[in-house]
Amino acid sequence: MGDLIVEDLTARVYRIPTDAPEADGTFSWDATTMVVVLARAGPVTGLGWTYASAGAAAVVTDLLAPAVCGLPAGNAPAAYHRMAAAVRNAGRPGVAATAISAVDVALWDLAARLFEVRLVRLLGQLHDSVPVYGSGGFTSYDARQLERQLAGWVHEDGIPRVKIKIGESWGSRQDRDLDRIRQARRVIGPEAELYVDANGGYSRKQAVRIGQRFADQRVVWFEEPVSSDDLVGLRQVRDAVAADVAAGEYGYDLVYFRRMCEAAAVDCVQVDASRCGGVTEWLRIAAVAAAHGLQVSAHCAPHLHLDVALATPNMRHQEWFHDHVRIESMLFDGTVAATGGQIRPDLSLPGHGLTLREADAERYRIG
Repeated sequence: MGDLIVEDLTARVYRIPTDAPEADGTFSWDATTMVVVLARAGPVTGLGWTYASAGAAAVVTDLLAPAVCGLPAGNAPAAYHRMAAAVRNAGRPGVAATAISAVDVALWDLAARLFEVRLVRLLGQLHDSVPVYGSGGFTSYDARQLERQLAGWVHEDGIPRVKIKIGESWGSRQDRDLDRIRQARRVIGPEAELYVDANGGYSRKQAVRIGQRFADQRVVWFEEPVSSDDLVGLRQVRDAVAADVAAGEYGYDLVYFRRMCEAAAVDCVQVDASRCGGVTEWLRIAAVAAAHGLQVSAHCAPHLHLDVALATPNMRHQEWFHDHVRIESMLFDGTVAATGGQIRPDLSLPGHGLTLREADAERYRIG
């Protein structure tokens, strides 16, 4: 690798329409925005991305590129701390954190490519594969759409765990939530694990009541029953229901996760490397969770997480999120399949194994 430095850092913005209207308990959407970062050192380019506002691209260009360019190409952690300092006055949580995350992933990918090894080899491989759960089941789906998606994951792809959205319309349609849970159980059969995600749509006692009502359907994962900012509420729900309570996808820094763990608010910590600070911060967050006796689960962006998940001792599983599986397969070469409910890396490919298909991506580019 010699004395190569990061010479260039650029960002592009893509907006990809969904294949059908999508909604959860508190939000609806018809397209997904992805910000792609390219980090170049000599003849080698690293690739990173985040699912975030287009404003993240401006943060990359205006604040992060001046902080990163000129640094040694193989030292992503040093660049991470420079980036965190560079966004101090702009505000680190939110858009800035997603921008940092995309750059950090690109820099780790760059380092592994410069060493001509798979990224997990740099991080230290602990697992051969990562378990996944099928994730979608949007509240906007009718009964036929829901059945088709769940049956595809469980009966065709062999994924033995699936998640659907509940908490529809800020928790105002509980009867439909329960009907959809019962439908999901009928479709997936008695053996597959059933997860639900309210996206913070319920109040505290409401979440407890509905959590107790769906216990007969053997729901084992209750994600964001209340707002992830309500640590007291999460703890109250956790203490009152049989399902594991999970949250953390909106964590943008290490301190957020320390507070969540110290509050004993969750049974499993969800971490999103496309938001929390990339690979560098993921590793520290996973260590904090482990110190509190907790596992971590990767939120969305399955191919972005694969290598770091393989290097995480307290890893539970990876979200196989419908939107992001589709987008990453559309725009990247090197994607993997969830065979038998697991994903595995191609260790012959350097970095995280993905390359952007420029021609296919161009039609969706907006910046």
